[in-house]
Amino acid sequence: MDSLGHALVANYQFLAKYNRWFNGRLFDACEQLSDADRRRNRGAFFGSISSSLNHLLWADRLWLGRFAAQGVSFPALTSELLELPAGALHGAVIHEEWAQLRKAREALDAAIEAWVRDMPAHFLTRNIRYSNTKGVLREHPAWQALTHFFNHQAHHRGQVTTLLSQAGVDVGLTDIIALA
Repeated sequence: MDSLGHALVANYQFLAKYNRWFNGRLFDACEQLSDADRRRNRGAFFGSISSSLNHLLWADRLWLGRFAAQGVSFPALTSELLELPAGALHGAVIHEEWAQLRKAREALDAAIEAWVRDMPAHFLTRNIRYSNTKGVLREHPAWQALTHFFNHQAHHRGQVTTLLSQAGVDVGLTDIIALA
C-alpha cells in the first residue's frame, strides 16, 4: 500500500497545483466584470459569481477543518486560515469585498498545496470521521473525501466559467492536462 499511498499523494499534489492555477485564472477573468456584475443574480445555484466563489471558500474551509481534526498534524491548516463565521452554512457569504475574497482564496490555495505536499501517504488510507452539516456522523477513507474535495471545486468552478461565458468573459484554457 505504500507505493499506492505515495501515488495518491502525488495525484493530490497535482490537483492542488491545478486548483491554484485555475483559481488564479478564474479570479483574473472575474476582474473583467464590475463588482455589481459579479454580484448580479444570474440564476445559478448560488445566484451570483461572487456567491458561488464564496461557497467554494466556505466548503474548502469546512472540508480542510474536517481533515485537520483527524489527529494528524497539518501545520499549513491553521485555525485562522480555516475560520468560518459561527453558524455559516453552504450559502454563507464569507467575504463581501472582492479583494478580500480573492486574498482569502489565494491564501487557502497556497495552504492546500502546502498541506498535500507535506501529507503523509498513510493519511489517505485511514478512515476519517466527522459530522456533516446536518449532524450525521460519516466515516470513509480519507482519499475518498479528498477526491470529493477537489471534485467539488471543479464542479463549482465549471458553473462560474459558464456564468462568465454568458457575461461575455472567456476564462481561456482550463484543461487539467495544460499543466502536464
